Amino acid sequence: MFGTQGKRDIAVELQAQVPILRPSIHARRANITVKFQDLYGFVVEGNVDDVNVLNEVREKVRQHGRVWWTLEASKGASWYLEPSVFEGIALKSSLKLSTLANAITLKKLIWKGIPPVLRPKIWFSLSGAAKKKSTVPESYYNDLTKAVEGKVTPATRQIDHDLPRTFPGHPWLDTPEGHAALRRVLVGYSFRDSDVGYCQGLNYVAALLLLVMKTEEDAFWMLAVLLENVLVRDCYTTNLSGCHVEQRVFKDLLTKKCSRLAAHLEALDFDVSLVATEWFLCLFSKSLPSETTLRVWDVLFYEGAKVLFHVALAIFKMKEDQLLLSHHVGDVINIVQKTTHYLFDPDDLLTVAYDNIGSTTTNTISKQRKKQEPAVMAELDQRLRRLNSLHEDDK
Repeated sequence: MFGTQGKRDIAVELQAQVPILRPSIHARRANITVKFQDLYGFVVEGNVDDVNVLNEVREKVRQHGRVWWTLEASKGASWYLEPSVFEGIALKSSLKLSTLANAITLKKLIWKGIPPVLRPKIWFSLSGAAKKKSTVPESYYNDLTKAVEGKVTPATRQIDHDLPRTFPGHPWLDTPEGHAALRRVLVGYSFRDSDVGYCQGLNYVAALLLLVMKTEEDAFWMLAVLLENVLVRDCYTTNLSGCHVEQRVFKDLLTKKCSRLAAHLEALDFDVSLVATEWFLCLFSKSLPSETTLRVWDVLFYEGAKVLFHVALAIFKMKEDQLLLSHHVGDVINIVQKTTHYLFDPDDLLTVAYDNIGSTTTNTISKQRKKQEPAVMAELDQRLRRLNSLHEDDK
């Protein structure tokens, strides 16, 4: 599998995973657009300034990695993976931090980014995926994939339709081997949770998990814990009620955190769901560069879904002045999409997400969700009634 690592010295492996990008002399002189591959095999387009930013980010990753290795040398290789649950984190997981000092240290480390080579192990524990996997027989995933092999459902048909459209051109995902692995994960989960089945957007999430995790089975359990524990329930069900709730909560937060901008967007008749629906369904995997997306996911698996709201708010905040000068809905969409496409420095985004936006607690978001749920369900019910009425008229 693409991204699978061998048993090499961890420091050497980190150096190999974070290469320096070197544009040609012609590209440097002309400042033209260049194409290059990121750490996870995606082709990225940018100018030389963008390449310089990426090189600076990768140097920070290398330096930050040394902090992790130093801590492992002094505290032990599993200092952050001791069994039990630390009450100070938002997610219930198998993580145990022996002291408050360890908790503070870990939070700071995660915000600065988990080194790529450690990401699979740390995600698997922080998210609760390891605990979830331990509650079923060891052969669960293999038995599941064998049991559903050859079965055809509306979910499997949609999955087969979406496979070639999932990150086309990627050197591993867009191959027969990559398609087969992604299909097994998605089809397996569609049978595990028939209420979710399959929803477009999950293909991108599962694909990125496959690139990060060491095994296909670990990617499956990461997907399971995301849908069952980390994200709001019903985000991916047939009527997408959970996603509609998240959009309403986000719109309220935007009004509170960026009131002037929210008023301007409303005057333009711009609905934030035009851009934010994809963010929340795909967890930014289709919008941000992969290395920036995974930095967001580092926090997601530690602090929960509230980081999605912080990041979404930060994207609007970063371009607030420019957006306030926009005159059309199309202008807003172009500004936002261009911003996310070139967000190569995760630190810029995450700094704004918390330093400039201010804290939003999980409890606050939960209360907002409960407040919005009745309106969403009423709206969906009304929509269903209209559809049924149209069907009756057709008959």
